[in-house]
Parts: sequence; structure tokens; C-alpha cells
Amino acid sequence: MGEWAFLGSLLDAVQLQSPLVGRLWLVVMLIFRILVLATVGGAVFEDEQEEFVCNTLQPGCRQTCYDRAFPVSHYRFWLFHILLLSAPPVLFVIYSVHRAGKQAGGADDGPGPPPRRRCYLLSVALRLLAELAFLAGQALLYGFRVAPHFACAGPPCPHTVDCFVSRPTEKTVFVLFYFAVGLLSALLSVAELGHLLWKGRPRAGRRRQAAERDGRRHRARPDPCGPPAYPHPAPASGSEGGSGHSKASLATVRQDLAI
Repeated sequence: MGEWAFLGSLLDAVQLQSPLVGRLWLVVMLIFRILVLATVGGAVFEDEQEEFVCNTLQPGCRQTCYDRAFPVSHYRFWLFHILLLSAPPVLFVIYSVHRAGKQAGGADDGPGPPPRRRCYLLSVALRLLAELAFLAGQALLYGFRVAPHFACAGPPCPHTVDCFVSRPTEKTVFVLFYFAVGLLSALLSVAELGHLLWKGRPRAGRRRQAAERDGRRHRARPDPCGPPAYPHPAPASGSEGGSGHSKASLATVRQDLAI
């Protein structure tokens, strides 16, 4: 359980920067996958090869038939599934720590959406693709039922051999449960991805509007290095008023000269 606790601590760091849907996905991952597989899955599938019995004593026949019946062990397949699903969130945590260190040193993210948000969107998309790929792989490799009987033919078996699987009903229930958890996890990933994309659109619109307002304010602001603006004198109300004022000024000048 030590390795599961270490992986759980890494995934728990993701919830600090995840929305509500992402935290629900994390709960499904930790409880219905890691915890169930570590406590129940190992007990159900640990003896599948030892209890795979065939009605022959031919050396190597039982091992060959088991390899044909189960190309990949259920338990190892799900372990690899969990590790691959955990890789994008863990990489996002590493990238977030790296960006926090750069921002503490005074680095600027520049224009556009924050790089941390873009990285989180990428991690959710990769997580969804991995989920869908493993669901398809499980359906193709094992189907939805563990058959109690497997007929095997071919070398090194001398003839068609009947092989039998231990606890097929219990294993079928676990396979169906794990597939249902995978569907729920994929739906939560789709919902989280849609939520992040929808939440990012209004923010982008608000940033564009703020940039346009700043541009209008900058154009309306006077240039401090340009020439000062003086008010223009108001034009005369008519030509007669202007000529009368000129004649009065001329008469005043003549009187001053005569004195």
C-alpha cells in the first residue's frame, strides 16, 4: 500500500487547482479505483494463473492456454491503466510548481490565457483520451464476462483441451464494476473539459472589452509633448459690428494725435 499512498498524495495536490468536477473525478479515482483495486482486486485476481486448471498433463499446455485466454492479466491491465491516467495530473502539478517558481522570480506570463490554465486543459484532454482508449481495450480483450470454461487447441497441447477459470462470477462482477467506473470517469472528464472551455470564453470576451476601453482612453488622452491648445476667439456677430468697432478705434487714435 505504500506505492498507492505515494500516488494518492500526488493526485491530492491536483485538487488545489481543480474545479468541482475535477475534484469529483479525483474522488472516483482514489476511492473506486485505487482503493478498490488495492484491497479487493488483488484478492480476486491474484490466483487466476494458479487456479487455471486444464484436463491435461502435457508440459507447457496449461501455460499456453492461459496465455491465449488472458493475453494480459486483468490486474496488471488495470494497474497500467491507473498509472497512465495519473500521468497527466502529476505532470500538471510539476508544471505548476515550476511556473510558481518562475513567477516568484518576477517572470511574466505575457498576453493571452494563463499557461497554467492551458496546461490543465491539456491534462484533462489527455486523461480523457487515455480513459476512452483503455475502455475500448478492456472491451476488446476481455469483453464483459469471464467465461468459466475455455477450450484450447494447438501446440504444445496434443488435442483440444478444456480449461476452467476459478471464481468466474466474482470476476465478472468486478469487471463490470470497473468498466462502469471507467464510464463514470470519462463522463466526469467530458464535463470538466466542457466546463473549462465554457468558463474561459466570457473571460476572453471581458479581456477584449477591457483592451478596447483602454485603447479609447489612450486615444482620448492629450499628448503632453504636443503644442498647447488655446481657445479660439469667437467670431464677430456681423460685418457691420466689426466695421463700427474699427471706425471708433480710428477716431480715438486721431483725437490722441491732435492733443
